[in-house]
This record gives sequence, C-alpha cells and structure tokens, in this order.
Amino acid sequence: MRLSKYYMPTLKEEPADADIASHKLMLRAGMMRALSSGVYSYFPLGYRVIRKVENIVREEMDKSGALEVLMPAMQNAEIWQESGRWEDFGPLMIKFEDRKKRQYCLGPTHEEVVADMIRDEIRSYKDLPYNLYQIQTKVRDEIRPRFGLLRAREFIMKDAYTLDTDYEGLDEQYQVMYDTYSNIFERCGLEARVVRADSGAMGGSSSHEFMVLADTGEDELAFCTSCDYAANVERAEAFIELDESGETIEADLEEVHTPGAKTIEDLVDMLELPASKMVKSMAYIADGEPVVALIRGDDQLNEIKLKNYLGAVELRPAHPEEFEDIFGSVAGFIGPVNLANDVKVIADRKIKELSNVVTGANKKDYHYVNVDIERDMNEIQDYLPLRKVIAGDKCPECHGELEIKSGIEVGHIFKLGTKYSESMNATYLDDNGREQPIVMGSYGIGITRTVAAAIEQNHDEKGIVWPVPIAPYQVIILPLGNSDDVNKAAENLYNDLNEAGIETMLDDRDERAGVKFNDAELIGIPLRVTIGSRSLKEDKFELQIRRSGEESMLDKDKAVDQIDELLSKIT
Repeated sequence: MRLSKYYMPTLKEEPADADIASHKLMLRAGMMRALSSGVYSYFPLGYRVIRKVENIVREEMDKSGALEVLMPAMQNAEIWQESGRWEDFGPLMIKFEDRKKRQYCLGPTHEEVVADMIRDEIRSYKDLPYNLYQIQTKVRDEIRPRFGLLRAREFIMKDAYTLDTDYEGLDEQYQVMYDTYSNIFERCGLEARVVRADSGAMGGSSSHEFMVLADTGEDELAFCTSCDYAANVERAEAFIELDESGETIEADLEEVHTPGAKTIEDLVDMLELPASKMVKSMAYIADGEPVVALIRGDDQLNEIKLKNYLGAVELRPAHPEEFEDIFGSVAGFIGPVNLANDVKVIADRKIKELSNVVTGANKKDYHYVNVDIERDMNEIQDYLPLRKVIAGDKCPECHGELEIKSGIEVGHIFKLGTKYSESMNATYLDDNGREQPIVMGSYGIGITRTVAAAIEQNHDEKGIVWPVPIAPYQVIILPLGNSDDVNKAAENLYNDLNEAGIETMLDDRDERAGVKFNDAELIGIPLRVTIGSRSLKEDKFELQIRRSGEESMLDKDKAVDQIDELLSKIT
C-alpha cells in the first residue's frame, strides 16, 4: 500500500479527551475517530488490524468444528421477556419501539436469539451437539464510555454458543473452547492469562476470563506464585487460618463517645487500636431487602461475592435516609449490636477469630468496645469469604503466595447449563422419548477490545509496537532524498515484497525524513527499511526492528529473503 494514496490522518499532539495509551495511539495513528461518545468509525489502518484479529479468530473457531452464522442485531422484546432478562439486563440495553409500537432492543448479546433460533429445529438427541458462532457488532449503553475501545457503546464481538444433550457434553465443548481461545490469543502474539471469573448477568455454573496483562487494565487478577491458581479478584479467595481461641479474657461491653469518627481511620487515631480489632458494618439494599455485611476493619468488601451469595439482581449501598427507618441506625455509626431484628447480617469468615472488637453503636458519635461476636452481635446468618484478596494472601489451593496484577478482559467463556433453554422451552427428545432442556454454553471474544488490549501491552513513548501476527502491515519502506535511484530501488523492493506475500507499505509521500520516521514509529509496523543514496551506493538497505530498535544492513539483492527470514523469528 502506498501512503500517498492511503487515508491515514495522523496527529502530532495527544488528544485531550483520551486517557490511556490505546485510545491516544489509535486516534494519533489515524486508526479511528469518534462519531459520538463510545461509538467509532474505523479508518483503513484500524480496520485492517481488526480484520487480522477476526481472521485468526475465524480460523481457530472453524478448526474447532464451530459453524459460523449471522444473527440479527435488532431483537424483539418477547424473547428477552421469556428469558427474564428484559428488565434484569438493566440500562445497558438500548430499547426502542417500531412504528407499530412493538418493543425491540439492539442486541447486547445473543443467548436469547440462539435459543429461539434452534428451539423449533432441534427435535432429537441425534441432532446434537452443535457449536454456532458469529462475528458481529454489539451495542451496550455504557454509563461512562471511556478508554476508547476498552469501554465502548458499540463494539465488534465474536460470540459462540454450544448446544448439548447433557453436562458431560457441555464440559467437553467448554474444554475445546478453552483450548481454542488459548490458541487464538497466542496466535495474536499477546501475553494472556486464564482466570476463574464471576458469571454476572450471563448466569451459569462456571466461567473463565481470558486476560491480557497490562498496567492500565480495569480488572485485578490474583495469581499464585507456586501453582496454576488464577482468578479475577471479584471471585478470588484466599486460604485463611482461623485462630478460634481468641482472647482468654472476656471484657464487658462498653459504649464510648467517638465524636465525628465515621471511618476506620478516624477510630484508629481516636481509640489507639489497630484496624484489625475493628469490625466494619456495611449497609446494603439487595432487591429491596436490607442486609448488613461485616468485615474486619483492615479488609475491603467484595460486593460481587455478597451479591452472588444473596442471589440479588440489584445490590446497592443504603441511602443515608434509610439508616434510621430500615436499620434502626445512623450512617457512619452502624453496627451489629442491637440492630433491627429483620435485617439480615452476613459476615466475612475472618470475623470468627475476633473478640473484644470495636463496632458502631447505632447512635451518632458512639461506638461499642469489647464486643463479643456470640454474646453481643445480632444473629449472623452466615460466614463466607467476603473480603477482597490482597497481594501476599495465601493461595486457597496450595497455600503459596498470591500476587495481584492488572489485566484487560478480552474473552469470557460460560457454562450456561439450562438457564435459557428451560425459560424459553428449547428442548429435545432423549433416547427414551422424554423431553429434555438443551444444555448450553456461551463464549465471547471482544474483537475490537483485543485490538486495544494489544496496544496497551505493546507500545512505547514513540507509538504502537504491533505483534507481527496482527500488525496492519509487516514492513514499511522509507525512501529518503527523492532521487530517481532511491525511488526506483524502493519501488522494486515494494513490488518484490508484495509478490512474496509480505504485506508492505511504501511511504512515497513528499515529506521530510523526520515526518516519515515519526509516522513509521507511531503506527508500529514491525520492520522498517530505509533506502538512502549513501547506503544504496553500497547496494545496501538499512533495516530496523520496531520492537527492539535493533538496526542492521540488508543486501539489496537478498533483501526479500532476509526480511522473510527475520519476520519468522520476531514477535
């Protein structure tokens, strides 16, 4: 491709409305522009990378035995009402009416469409199993679309759905997709890790996320340094050795005046006690019902774990005006002693080992000290791991040390089971003629998100550093000096490389050398070949590897073979 004919409007300055590297660099490199908040038009360079990722995904999915389909982006409300997600999916779903007042949405995902598509076609166990996938645009009304393609309202996604007669079949297809996804991200040249994950609104019994490790990742991942345990912090647990002996001396419950001490930090300063001797009481409303979560003062609550335990669709912190009416307490001073009897109390399991602790007294500017869990607290319904794991915690499987890293979710696989087939009557007849629900799995890869994640993992102060498999082009040729000999040599090399199947750009623009060098580094083509009068006199071309900056000389007559060999070695 000749840059003089290429639509690639690069920017010298960083865009003011971009916060992270991938967003800044995709705009600066002329890969895309925003049509509106979280909605982008993809320019030739950007779309070429997207297609590279799509092709790798398509090849691996086809190799796995999956069949490609295309489903509607415009979906009728009835199928979502059947599954129960028309309201549950919440404001992320963009809903509208047609001219006949029928309700529709723009598809955020396609579980309902798949169930509808196959429920009148699959009759017998002999018709199964299947794996159907598509690559298509999804739409979700993110409340704060930000970070470019990492949090967009409209994005390209590969979604697949397995259909089986039983859970054994689901397990087999799930493992095939697990391996397929691993192959996909390896082929894309990305450093990715697989972690156990929360299933969220998708539901189902099990799920794994595929994470690209990057400092700007929105997710935190817990990894064991001694075994293969890895989980999203939302789901991660730690091994806790509980010392249930506690303190041997039981002190009397005492109410103390703590004016203005609404936080653990305030209490640490005022009472001169460590945060580990305090219990944080956190008030929530779960689907309209009050609940208080108890954790140790030096820990943080994992709301996802609490929500999953409660089976709640909506979990939110209590509003200040609800404390007195619902909890019989005061915001900032709530505690589990003498709490309203109809409030459910759930505690982190580390609370079990505590004695003579500090809690709120449910009265403004007062706390209790010497609180005994069994003697003084409201009845605790259950103990479970509610705290967020932190670096240095013990692995729940081998008791090794956990490490926390940032990552970007690029893929997610779910064992849905019969969640959708039962609610939407997608069934088959088994070998005894009995009707059974189809067992489903769901598997997604964010195509455009993968492109952004690749940049987050592969960039420097000069621009993008593309992994070779998804680079828009493999080689860029920079002729300098505008002499006939230089231009002729550049044209010949350009034609020879393309004939050899090596994707090549030729910067034939009438621009200064500095502009050409800066743009080449910005757009991140893996190999740069510079042709100037001085080196050409010696029948040599200058070559630089974008990732390492390593420079060498190519023989003019052997340049194609040397470039081809080098591309097979670099990443």
